[in-house]
Amino acid sequence: MKIAIVCYPTFGGSGVVATMLGTALAGRGHEVHFVTYKLPVRLDLLARNIFFHEVDVEEYPLFHYQPYDLALSSKLVNVVLEHKIELLHVHYAIPHAYAGYMAQQMLKEHNVNLPMVTTLHGTDITLVGNHPVYKPAVTFSINHSDVVTSVSQSLKDDTIKLFKLTKDINVVSNFIDMSIYRTEFKDCDRSVMAFPQERIITHVSNMRPVKRLMDVVKIFEIVQKTIPAVLIMVGDGPERSEAEQYAIEKGINLSIKWLGNSTEIDRVLCFSDLFLLPSEKESFGLAALEAMANRTPVISTNSGGLPEVNEDGVTGYASAVGDVETMAAKAIYILEDDERLMTFKENAFAKAKQFDIHNIIPQYEKLYNDLLHDGAASSEHREL
Repeated sequence: MKIAIVCYPTFGGSGVVATMLGTALAGRGHEVHFVTYKLPVRLDLLARNIFFHEVDVEEYPLFHYQPYDLALSSKLVNVVLEHKIELLHVHYAIPHAYAGYMAQQMLKEHNVNLPMVTTLHGTDITLVGNHPVYKPAVTFSINHSDVVTSVSQSLKDDTIKLFKLTKDINVVSNFIDMSIYRTEFKDCDRSVMAFPQERIITHVSNMRPVKRLMDVVKIFEIVQKTIPAVLIMVGDGPERSEAEQYAIEKGINLSIKWLGNSTEIDRVLCFSDLFLLPSEKESFGLAALEAMANRTPVISTNSGGLPEVNEDGVTGYASAVGDVETMAAKAIYILEDDERLMTFKENAFAKAKQFDIHNIIPQYEKLYNDLLHDGAASSEHREL
C-alpha cells in the first residue's frame, strides 16, 4: 500500500505514535509518506520506504493567523497525485481530518477517490475539540472520515458523549515497540542518580496543568518521609516553576533532580523503581506504558484511559484524581519491600507486552485493507 500519514511532528504522544506506526508499516513493505510542517522528531529518513513532504505556510500580511489547514490540504493533493497515494491516515481531528476532507474533495476533480482514516488521540476531542468554536468542525470531520479510530475505550466513550456522531469508532490502542527494551541496560547505573539505599521515583511529562505537577511533588514529599528516595523530573512546562518553589519551601529540593527535555528517557526509566502519573486526564497514558516497558510500576489516577494501561493492584495502583495521600500510601507499599517491588516490576513488563507494536499494527492493516476493498467494490458497482 501507498499510505500518507499526517501528524504533529513534535514530542507529543500522537506524533510519536504516528511516527512509530509509519516506520513499522514501512518495515512491513508499505510505502509511507509523512506530510507535516517539519520532520517528525523520531523519524529516520534513512529507513527504506519512508518519505517526508514538508508543508510550507507562506507568511501573508493579510492573514492575522496563517492558514495551515489550507496549506496542508493543498500539499496533500499534490503528494497524492504525484506519488499515487492509496490511503490517507490523519492523526488528530483538527486541523488534520478537516484538511484531509478538503483534500478529498479537491481530488475528486481529478477522478481520485482517497479514503481517509482518522485517529483520535485525546485533547483534539476532550479539550480543543469540545470548545464551541471548534466543535462543529470536529463533528463534521469525524463524521466525514471513512474510518475513525480512538486510542482507548475511554476516549471512544468520551467522543460519543461529547459529539453527535453518525460514524462508528474502532478502538485501536496506542502501542510500544518492545523489541527496543532489553532485560538490562549496560549503562543503567543507578549510582548516577541515587545512593544505594535510595529508591528512584520518576515523572515524565510536558508539565502542563493537566499533569498535576504539584501532586507529583506532594506525593514524593510524603513518600520520602518513610522511604529514602530521590525524584527525577523529566520534561518542562508552565507548572515547573511553581513545583520547584514548593520543593524549596518544603526543604526537599535537594532530593529532586530536574532534567528538562531529556532525550534519554528510557535510560532514566531503566533504573527507576516507580513512575508517578497523577494526571487529571489521560486519553491513554503512553508515558505510563513506556515506564512499564522498562519494568517500572506506576502510581496513577484512574482517569480516562489510564486504568486500561495501569492495572490496579497488578502493575501499580490507580487512585482518584487529587488523592495525594492514597497515592503516596500505595507508593510506599510498593517501595518498602524488595520482593514486592520486584513482583510489581515483572507484572508491569508483562502487561506492557500486550501493547507491543507487533500486536497492534495488524489491526491497522486490516482496517486499511477493508477500507480499500470496500472502496474498490463500490467503484466496481458504480461502473456496472
